[in-house]
Amino acid sequence: MSLLSEAMEDFIIKDKTTGPDGYGGVTDRYVDGATIKATATLNNSMQARIADVQGVTALYTIVTSKNINLQYHDVLERVSDGKIFRITSDGDDFKSPASSSLDMRVVSAEEWVIPNG
Repeated sequence: MSLLSEAMEDFIIKDKTTGPDGYGGVTDRYVDGATIKATATLNNSMQARIADVQGVTALYTIVTSKNINLQYHDVLERVSDGKIFRITSDGDDFKSPASSSLDMRVVSAEEWVIPNG
């Protein structure tokens, strides 16, 4: 078992659905989808600290295995504490090469609140 796999914990992918809002319109809802293993690390670089002071939400790095390809605006919930993350990059941008024994894909994310959640 590697240090990377030991750091992984359960996350639930939140699937976006559309349903009636009760007033004749529609609203988006997020329902539990697949459970995956991932890790979320707070980005505390100087650039992230400056952005935080300027009102940008907390920035995170999410690491999964290569076979999980998270995409821009996908939403995850960390099971351990219920924290919600919205992906802010494309999962195709950074993954370990096929020839590598390291099995990882990296995306950036922000702490997020589900609207009407």
